[in-house]
Amino acid sequence: MILKAEDLTLAFPGFRLRVPRLALAPGEVLVVLGPSGSGKTTLLRLLAGLLPPEGGRVTGGLRVYLPQTPPLLHRSVLDNAAFGPLLHGVPREEARRRAQARLKEVGLEALAHRPAHRLSAGEAARLALARALAVEPEVLLLDEPTANLDPANALRVEALLRRAAEEGRGVVLATHNLFQARRLGHRLLFLHRGEAVEEGPVAEVFAAPKDPRTQAFLRGELVF
Repeated sequence: MILKAEDLTLAFPGFRLRVPRLALAPGEVLVVLGPSGSGKTTLLRLLAGLLPPEGGRVTGGLRVYLPQTPPLLHRSVLDNAAFGPLLHGVPREEARRRAQARLKEVGLEALAHRPAHRLSAGEAARLALARALAVEPEVLLLDEPTANLDPANALRVEALLRRAAEEGRGVVLATHNLFQARRLGHRLLFLHRGEAVEEGPVAEVFAAPKDPRTQAFLRGELVF
């Protein structure tokens, strides 16, 4: 396993997240579903090491977290893509080489010298993913990466995530998009009010969810 969490807990006023166990294998896509406020973003930030847990622990390889709207620097597309590996101590020339390779993969090679702030939403999302991949992480942690994209750009980002998994990276994907969960996920974790309610293979959970809260969410009912 390249990522493990055990007895993970964190509390805020009026909210408590508890995930007894989570494991991710190389090449696996774990989809995290749940209504707004269920703890999806909190879980991702805990897994990334951006929040310290009150209890439990997270172990595993190099992880990169992409928030729903990843910030871009007021620099060129290439400099943005190289910034991730530079932060991790990669020498400048190697960082730029990785950045150029990843920009080519995401279809932004021709825009390498354009100011990043002039990119469209779809291009910016692909740039953020290129920057993350240039770090060469073992695990990608993504929070609604296609929420603000049109269908064509959303499918393009999904193809890049699928390729990342094929390269052997683990992917934890928080999403509200049930169709996306079916297309990309291998396993599914459903959260409700901070509780890990149900987990299993995506096809099995969609076909026969065991918990009434999961059943209600997959029927499109609001679950609070």
